Amino acid sequence: MPEGDIVWLTAQRLHRALAGRALTRSDFRVPRLATTDLRGREVHEALACGKHLLIRVEGELTVHTHLRMDGSWRIRPAGPFSPDHRLRLVLANTEWQALGYSLGVVEMLRTSDEDRAVGHLGPDLLGPGWDPAEAVRRLREQPERAIGEALLDQTRLAGIGNLYKAEVLFLRGVHPWRPTGAIADLENLVELAHRLLDANKGRYDQVTTGVDRRGREHWVYGRAGRPCRRCGTPIERGDQGPGPYDRITFWCPQCQPAASAP
Repeated sequence: MPEGDIVWLTAQRLHRALAGRALTRSDFRVPRLATTDLRGREVHEALACGKHLLIRVEGELTVHTHLRMDGSWRIRPAGPFSPDHRLRLVLANTEWQALGYSLGVVEMLRTSDEDRAVGHLGPDLLGPGWDPAEAVRRLREQPERAIGEALLDQTRLAGIGNLYKAEVLFLRGVHPWRPTGAIADLENLVELAHRLLDANKGRYDQVTTGVDRRGREHWVYGRAGRPCRRCGTPIERGDQGPGPYDRITFWCPQCQPAASAP
């Protein structure tokens, strides 16, 4: 699933292509919105809220999309494009077209009703109103919850996905199954997450090691069985969280010690 930095960059690209221009094409390829027509309306802005995308359109309307696991937006010059059964939404003007593929959520809202889609989210790590103190407060509301699960809960803080969860916990030496209430310095953990996403938000390649060479970008994510870059211990992996929402996590058992294994 794309993480908050990728969604932020996608919003920036949508904004540059669509904002300030009237739509000349509006093609919703989801049954409940098949008759929706936004042609002639100006796009005011596109923005990210955590992992959600909001495209605000003239007439107090908002197109809400979420990429889920496989979705993407592609920006192309206006003109013909190849048929593709994965295409869910086309928004275009005379210069550019935005093509939404395999979007997990496509819905229309009144702009005044956007809270229906994003009001449940915790502080947005890349939002203009980022509030680390509120994020820490929300995490501490569930002290018995494993920190690896809590960081993925978008109602605690919005934007972290599996990659940044694993990398942040490694860099802070925290085992993924440690109870949130047992972590004394949540403030630094949360602030590190903010710094990592902010450092990567202008590109699609996510780098947490400071080395952008292929295969050297991450500390533990996707490296199960390979030696830890710090101590040489093989990286471990395991499923975390209740099914069917469990996610694979990665950690170094030496650098991220735990009193008991998961």
